[in-house]
Amino acid sequence: MPDSQPGRDDLARWWASRPTNYYDATPNLARVLALRAGAERLQTMEPRLRDFGHAVAAVVEPAVATLERHRELPAHVAYDAIGRPIEAVEFHPAYRRAGQAVWASGMLAAPHDSRGAFELMGLFYLLSHVGEGGHACPVVCTAGLSRAVERRGSADLQALFMPRLRERDYDNCYRGSQFLTEVQGGSDVGANTARAVPDAGQLGAWRISGEKWFCSVADADLFAVTARPDGAPAGTRGLGCFLVPRSVDGVTPNGYRIRRLKDKLGTRILASAEIDFDGALAWPIGPVDDGFRVAVEELLNTSRWLNAVGSTGIMRRAYLEASSFARHRCAFGRVVGSFPVVREHLVVMKAEEQAALASTVAVTALRAGLDDAGAEAERAGADGAAVFRFLVNANKYLTSMSATDVARRGIEVLGGNGTIEDFSPLPRLYRDAMVFESWEGTHNVLCAQVHRDCVRFGLLDEVLSWIRAELSSAGEGAGADGRAVAAAVEALEPRLRRSLADGEHAAAHFRRQLDRLMRAVQAACLLAEAAVEDADTGKAAAASLFVRRHLVPGHDPEDDADWRRLVDETLAGDAG
Repeated sequence: MPDSQPGRDDLARWWASRPTNYYDATPNLARVLALRAGAERLQTMEPRLRDFGHAVAAVVEPAVATLERHRELPAHVAYDAIGRPIEAVEFHPAYRRAGQAVWASGMLAAPHDSRGAFELMGLFYLLSHVGEGGHACPVVCTAGLSRAVERRGSADLQALFMPRLRERDYDNCYRGSQFLTEVQGGSDVGANTARAVPDAGQLGAWRISGEKWFCSVADADLFAVTARPDGAPAGTRGLGCFLVPRSVDGVTPNGYRIRRLKDKLGTRILASAEIDFDGALAWPIGPVDDGFRVAVEELLNTSRWLNAVGSTGIMRRAYLEASSFARHRCAFGRVVGSFPVVREHLVVMKAEEQAALASTVAVTALRAGLDDAGAEAERAGADGAAVFRFLVNANKYLTSMSATDVARRGIEVLGGNGTIEDFSPLPRLYRDAMVFESWEGTHNVLCAQVHRDCVRFGLLDEVLSWIRAELSSAGEGAGADGRAVAAAVEALEPRLRRSLADGEHAAAHFRRQLDRLMRAVQAACLLAEAAVEDADTGKAAAASLFVRRHLVPGHDPEDDADWRRLVDETLAGDAG
């Protein structure tokens, strides 16, 4: 057998070309952050982003690959060696190595203000280049719990738990989780039956009993749990949000039992479980009768915002893998990336990722503005709060679907090799993206939430004004593309208003309308970015291609004389 074959040599060069720093491999991230966060803030964050971009490539990705390759999945250990209940979850040592690098980045130490919002978003985007990786969900849950305790918790609760929720040392931190869903309801949290009763021995403490059906980060140190106090109203209005420590004495489980770990399609090295609580000691996060508001505004909004960031990171990694493979793999006497059909596949991947990043960094900017203004501005329904309320749900919905499509397209570029688990990360990214789609609400649930919010809070006018302001910021340079987006929004507006006035009509058609409106959001954000970027970044071409695919009625690339040019300009240099 020969020691070398041309095809294997091509693959070796592809492997050698993989990025050693995901921040440096994605200059578009810096450009978008400079626009939305400001050049000065980017300059402050950039050393941490660059350091972590290297750590993800050099430490986190190899650890995650080891866990996935050898199926080193979490294991439930109910009892210790002499039969005492411990309800532990054990991991391969590679899991801890990855966790140490993730926590050392400082993303959980980022303050809950505008600077911290952009810093957490940028670092989490880089982490998500490995998919969920066993640590993305713990980061999200810990960030949400930290925010809830800091903004809503009592002074005693903050003193007890905030220092270690913000800890950078993985071996000394408190990792958070959130257990909201139950078997009878799933996303219908108002159907929850878990009970909360005041503790007889500690003033202000409660006892939680009941079953939770989908508990990711089952190995966390602190659980955020929704439960209904006796006598409270039915539905979400009657729910409290409680903090439940894993153990009160550091050893004994605090009134809970893991039934079993979930065997999931994706996010396999994340410990998800079914958990029973029986008199678990707990403290309310904020007023007990304000529990569902706390769960939504602090926990779910954080998760949905960061879910979109994570979906976008998955898309970027899928594109990096597929585009570099296409530059090195030869078939039929030429590199596969030279075939027009492959190039069109790649350009769709790139444009979709850039559109997702555009809308998601815009959502981050809205959140950052609210954090600086404070919770009172958010409750008062200021313009930014209205748009954020809309986009945090709608953007999560669209980006999670786009991530699955982009990962699948990446697999197709690699062909049969793309389905091999240890050949590339693409099968892992695809599986994780599928789980991201259901994380913190299925598509139909999120669309229904957006519709309810629009009806209840009158969000549509603010959202439409915001889109038009984005288009205005793009200026005359947006040209026909800007006019196409404006026309699409104008045509969609009466349909949306009909859905807001007619619930039966909305049930059948609002989801399609929301798809189109979110494409307008992404297009407007892309055009605003292109207006301030150099022509050679390819952003204007990517935006034009995106607009034509999604918002120009009846567009057919075959009849578009500019299509091939847009493909070439978007892919030119392939550095964005």
